[in-house]
Amino acid sequence: MDDTKKQLADAVNDIKNLIDSFGSTLENIEKRLARLEKVDSIEHRVAVNQIDLSDIKESLQRIEERQTDEILKAVKEIREATGTAGREEIKHINRRLDSHLVKLAKAEEDLIILKNNRS
Repeated sequence: MDDTKKQLADAVNDIKNLIDSFGSTLENIEKRLARLEKVDSIEHRVAVNQIDLSDIKESLQRIEERQTDEILKAVKEIREATGTAGREEIKHINRRLDSHLVKLAKAEEDLIILKNNRS
């Protein structure tokens, strides 16, 4: 069971890393687009640097597809790793957390009542 939890944690960390790298890539793209806006003419920029806008678009699409595929793969691995036993364990944990929250709320209510009685 610990192995499954570790695999699940690793998969979740992988997803977080992918999302962080996607965010970083988006920031870089935004910075580049901001620089492009400073140029008087996009056509001039393309001519000077010999950049084909369709190549940029295709590159961005490839990046998005690759990251999407990796995220989907990680999600599929998480689903396979958790299986029915994992879902039942999560339900059990959620029930225990709910019961603890109820106990905390009752204790907090008792504290408020005691505080009001002392006043």
